[in-house]
Amino acid sequence: MNNLLNVLKKELREMFRDKKTMSLTLIVPFMIPLLVLGMSYLFDSEVNQKQDEYKKIGFSYKLSSEEKEIAKNLKIKIYEDNIDSLKKKYENEKIDLYVVKKDDTYIMMGNDNERTSYATSVMDVYFQTFKEYLERKNLTSLGIDNNILEPFKVKTKISKTENYFSNYITTYAFLFIIMAITVSSTYPATDTTAGEKERGTLETLLTFPIKSRDIILGKFLGVSISSIITGMISLILTIISLYIANNSFELYKDVNLMLPVSAYIFVSIIIVAYSLLISGLCIAIASKAKTFKEAQSALTPLTFITFFPGMIALIMNIKLTPVLSLIPFLNYNLIFQDIINNKYDIVNILCMFISTVVVIGIVLKIIIKQYKSERVLFE
Repeated sequence: MNNLLNVLKKELREMFRDKKTMSLTLIVPFMIPLLVLGMSYLFDSEVNQKQDEYKKIGFSYKLSSEEKEIAKNLKIKIYEDNIDSLKKKYENEKIDLYVVKKDDTYIMMGNDNERTSYATSVMDVYFQTFKEYLERKNLTSLGIDNNILEPFKVKTKISKTENYFSNYITTYAFLFIIMAITVSSTYPATDTTAGEKERGTLETLLTFPIKSRDIILGKFLGVSISSIITGMISLILTIISLYIANNSFELYKDVNLMLPVSAYIFVSIIIVAYSLLISGLCIAIASKAKTFKEAQSALTPLTFITFFPGMIALIMNIKLTPVLSLIPFLNYNLIFQDIINNKYDIVNILCMFISTVVVIGIVLKIIIKQYKSERVLFE
């Protein structure tokens, strides 16, 4: 036990003295606020652009003061002109749609494209509002209560969790935590194995009267602690960035990006479990390399392998099942969707953690066997 603690202290001391390890531990998590706020800004801009644009409407007739008031409320930009001029303006994309009036019929003119389609939906609201105004006005002039036009009321109550953009950005924020942990694990794992092999310090360490198991567990725990710190910093920054996004962008005004405290506690447990898993795998892969550069090259694909399953699952709307819970990496990516939707399946969670323990056990056993035979020095 003392030997294990001594190896762990040595690993932590070297890691926290190494500027590159510290920079990866601290700087990589700060990419999360940039990504979350950056994506939120792009989403918000796109939605607002569609709301503000595509409202340049041409009219081939003079609008009444009531019509202008309705258009103003819908933020419609009015262009009154003759039909030929409006047609040219439309072709030159100066207006998104133009309306021609023939007797008591209003004809919306344009082509089948995005701007015209959106402008048409805006004008549908415009004409419905104007129609209701005229109906109420006519009924009032006849002394009839215009409330008969509204025999019932409709209220919309949509669950806040159903917002597409909020689910999207929250899921990706948690996937970025996985990526941050993976990236920050690769360097210390490489340095403590292939790096020590290059410097000759690994050979010296193996000559000490210390069990191979204690050496591996010390290195494993050292890399894991570094990864856990990165994960926890990432989680804190994720919470802060989601809070800022929630209160800064119009896109999220009707939703709550923040999760219950219990959800963040569960995410913390997942961070610890995933950090142990990825640290073991990184050490196993890096131990097979002869040089530091070779280890880095071998570990580079791991970042994509751990992140892309989550992206594909999000795009294809794949749900976590007991079978998928057994698949490393994919299970951690999918569990975040359950957390966001506050749907916890104890079977899926147990399968995920059992899978993690089994994989870590197998990986550590293989590495310990390598170090016992000292093959690791010559591979």
